[in-house]
Amino acid sequence: MKKLVIIALVSAFSTGANAHSRVDTTTPENGATVAQAPSEISFQFAKEIRLTRVEMIHQDHPSVRLDLGDQTSFGREFALPLEGMGEGTYHIEWRGLGADGHAMQGDFSFTVD
Repeated sequence: MKKLVIIALVSAFSTGANAHSRVDTTTPENGATVAQAPSEISFQFAKEIRLTRVEMIHQDHPSVRLDLGDQTSFGREFALPLEGMGEGTYHIEWRGLGADGHAMQGDFSFTVD
């Protein structure tokens, strides 16, 4: 009986996790080193998501909220303008809602050298 309860719980949690989208690709790629700061960043998700907030942190600078523009509906691909801050590591944090209504978040980093 105990095994059945454990199997049921594991199945329930794994089903919820599978309903959420993940980032398939980012541009620049996570962990990449590029020669100059890009004029925009992009995300491609496995399933539809609605971005609600994207922030950039550049080394010792305070966090900057990126403009989502008119990209506030559900989609799988998003491109956002980026104001370069020179050399260093850029850390991008995103938040959004999955099509199932669950809050999601993630991040990626790249370096300008």
